[in-house]
Amino acid sequence: MTHVVTEACWECKDTECVEVCPVDCFHEDKVMLYIDPDECIDCGACIPVCPVSAIYYEDDVPADQQKWIELNAEKAPDLPVIDEKKEPYGKKC
Repeated sequence: MTHVVTEACWECKDTECVEVCPVDCFHEDKVMLYIDPDECIDCGACIPVCPVSAIYYEDDVPADQQKWIELNAEKAPDLPVIDEKKEPYGKKC
């Protein structure tokens, strides 16, 4: 099982999760973060620090957010790794 970043991260992109992650599984585009399921070690450290509750265990992703499981898997490998905290994108968080 992996973790998934969902819609609540859109236009927030708070990077507290990146700071606590022991591996480089987070990737970013201009408006949000994604988790690479092949890199995530399922530690769960990112879940409690997300200020908008955007991160779920894959099996716990709400029904209306299921598309984000596939989107994280597809997008993350093609985006740059983010491995240090930055200022949030800020529109929603």
